[in-house]
Amino acid sequence: MTSDVHENRPLTEDELQDLVASSDAGARNPPGSIGLFLAIVAVIWSVFQVILASPMSNILLPGSVVNNSRQIHLAFAMFLAFTAYPMLKTSPRSFVPVQDWIMAVGGAFIALYGYIFYQKVVASGGLADDVDKWFALLGLALLFEAARRALGPAMAIIAVIFLGYVFFGSSDWLPDVIRWKGASLKKAMSHMWITSEGVFGIALGVSTKFVFLFVLFGALLSKAGAGNYFIKMAFGALGHLRGGPAKAAVVGSAATGLISGSSIANVVTTGTFTIPLMKRVGFSSEQAGAVEVASSVNGQIMPPVMGAAAFLMVEYVGISYVEVITHAFLPATISYIALVYIVHLEAVKRNMPTLGNRVVSMGKTIGGMALFFAGFAALCYGVQYPVQLVAYLMPGVSNIVMSAIVAATYVALLWVASGVEDLVPDDPNAKVVELPVVGEIYKAGLHYLLPIIVLVYFLMIEQKSPGLSAFWATALLFVILLTQKPIKAMFRGESETANAFKEGVVDLWDGLIEGARNMIGIALATATAGVIVGTVTLTGIGQVMADLVEFLSGGNLILMLVLVGLLSLVLGMGLPTTANYIVVSSLMAGVVVELGAQSGLVVPLIAVHLFVFYFGIMADVTPPVGLASFAAAAVSGGDAIKTGFIAFFYSLRTVALPFVFIFNTDLLLIDVTLVQGIIVAISATIAILVFTAGTMGHFLTKSRVYESVALVLVAFVLFRPDFVMNRLMPAYSDVAPTELVQVLTEAEQGSELRITVQGPDFDSSKVKSTTLVMVIEGESNGQSRADAYGFMLLEEDGLMKLDEPMFGTPVSTKIESFDFYGDEPVQITAIQAPAEQLPKELVYLPALLLLALVAMLQRGRASKEGVPA
Repeated sequence: MTSDVHENRPLTEDELQDLVASSDAGARNPPGSIGLFLAIVAVIWSVFQVILASPMSNILLPGSVVNNSRQIHLAFAMFLAFTAYPMLKTSPRSFVPVQDWIMAVGGAFIALYGYIFYQKVVASGGLADDVDKWFALLGLALLFEAARRALGPAMAIIAVIFLGYVFFGSSDWLPDVIRWKGASLKKAMSHMWITSEGVFGIALGVSTKFVFLFVLFGALLSKAGAGNYFIKMAFGALGHLRGGPAKAAVVGSAATGLISGSSIANVVTTGTFTIPLMKRVGFSSEQAGAVEVASSVNGQIMPPVMGAAAFLMVEYVGISYVEVITHAFLPATISYIALVYIVHLEAVKRNMPTLGNRVVSMGKTIGGMALFFAGFAALCYGVQYPVQLVAYLMPGVSNIVMSAIVAATYVALLWVASGVEDLVPDDPNAKVVELPVVGEIYKAGLHYLLPIIVLVYFLMIEQKSPGLSAFWATALLFVILLTQKPIKAMFRGESETANAFKEGVVDLWDGLIEGARNMIGIALATATAGVIVGTVTLTGIGQVMADLVEFLSGGNLILMLVLVGLLSLVLGMGLPTTANYIVVSSLMAGVVVELGAQSGLVVPLIAVHLFVFYFGIMADVTPPVGLASFAAAAVSGGDAIKTGFIAFFYSLRTVALPFVFIFNTDLLLIDVTLVQGIIVAISATIAILVFTAGTMGHFLTKSRVYESVALVLVAFVLFRPDFVMNRLMPAYSDVAPTELVQVLTEAEQGSELRITVQGPDFDSSKVKSTTLVMVIEGESNGQSRADAYGFMLLEEDGLMKLDEPMFGTPVSTKIESFDFYGDEPVQITAIQAPAEQLPKELVYLPALLLLALVAMLQRGRASKEGVPA
């Protein structure tokens, strides 16, 4: 496969499907009874997960099965991994060798070890005995081999290195800075396999409860025909513009990326159609592939799924799912807007031709798309009102009535769809490209929006769990797959209703198989990543990473963030999105929190997790690994490494955004009002477009160097108005530490104080500092407020010293790493109280004036040169 890419030959359709299969669903698909048996196993797994997510799970499934669902989930994944993924490239694909059967059964059995021997494990308090430890060790070996097959060698190698650190971390040949006391085989295996600290930890639990249903939802929606519908709609709306195929690729990849957990599958699914068309209008093979890579990888940062990382963030950060996707929404959206603009600038710079003969203005197109998305969002939000009315008027039977209304709406939309021809995939290599007309094709797939509306309604309005929300949306897709073809046949007066129903059954069957096979890699990734998480909790290596970054950065905050970004990029190489996030968040999120606090930067935890997540997924783009770039090169026939570098250049805004929202959390819509949120959204959109123009060297015409610099400066000010305003009017005033009680007495309820605490570290005795944000609550007496927060104040020798706080107070966990009994005192060294400051948005005015000046200069130059601006 690799040799094909190096020969710069586009792969055939069969080879591309084999590429996706080998990376996402397993390359082996034996014929006959064995193939049928494996298909049945995959379907059983999908059905089991659907039942597990249903509100009837406790009735339909035994309690022991529900309680041990993680073990069952992994057992299915292990069995299918060894049967679906060949051991080597030269291994047979038409049948399953004996050794793979042995490993498949053995892996499934050991995955179920905690379920089968549940009473024994409970009786021993979760500690492995001499028998357990050997089964656990064999289980890890089989897990790593399954992960190697399904995910490539990177994940397994990283897990082996971490497991090796558990056993050999006490060796004399390791540097002191990373050495730890080590663990016995029995202790390590208890931690990794028997308890819920390792393999069967939070990550696998999220995979079991939530991720499977969303992956299945995506597979069923695609099988129903929604993927082709979204791509056709995108091409119908954008294909006629200059650089239209690339713009359609961005929007189409965004639509599929919303529900996709794999950037590689996204690249191949949309790229087989978009990349040849991009090449036809003037994009090079590498540029066409790079646009598709940037679009597809961006799909991993776009809510609601975010490559399954959204559900993990809920567990790791400790906030609701709605909050996670709210915070992630604006950066992901403006990133896609910037990518469309990048494509537009490339097309303008090269004066690319348009496809088709329709002439529609860019303004009308953008306005129409904005209106559609606004209308769809309003529909998703407005659904709650008729639901509430039905619940009020018919409280006893409201669920039945609502189900009937959904069914009636579905049938009505199918009647509309039956009036137009069914959509079939277009041939991008056809001599004459017929662009779809949105006004003619939109009716064919309106019913695909129903399950998405149901999903959004339960997630955002009802705020049900992601698993239950996906269950109801998936249940509706079951109905759609089974009935859409026969009902449309009836409306059209066709006599093939029975055959159409059979086709629907086959589609559902195939969708269940595809969903299960797509989950193999994700389940194994979360399980294997559990070994890395278990190593972090067992050995404390997270502190080692913090010390390493602090040493390399010399305490410089910006350099520290750059190093964390680079480390996240390296750690994410070769890993699927889910495993990628688990690894980088486990190792690097704590580093940003700790070192940031030492430097006076106090950042909400969700901002830190999004920071490392953004850099982790860039590994899919960046050479030398860049899995998505290699997939795009396989489609385009371009050079994979060059494709990766161009895609990285196109993704610069994705690299810049994390630095922005770390320092300006308004971009994540944290603690902003509705009006502030609208202002932030508008200013951030302008900023990302201006930043894109500055880095691309083209705005209204080709930019001169000083104009590019000015555009980047404007973008910076729009992104970070606080940076400018804080230098004109500081947001905080310094207060002497000894005046803490007085400041607390005068502080208003709900205001914040920034308090810097310094003292010796309990483990190393080195003097360190951290910055705390104290939210003022309770009565107005300063001493009472200090006591309630946990500060044990002791004013001596002009210093505000601290005794060890009472356990359970708000500050106790934040400063527990200090040594309160050493020679050096733990003390408050700085206090910052809020100061009067003009609205930071005022600095937008000079920035926009500078932008207008650049625009005026370029417009004048463009008109002289005869170039349309």
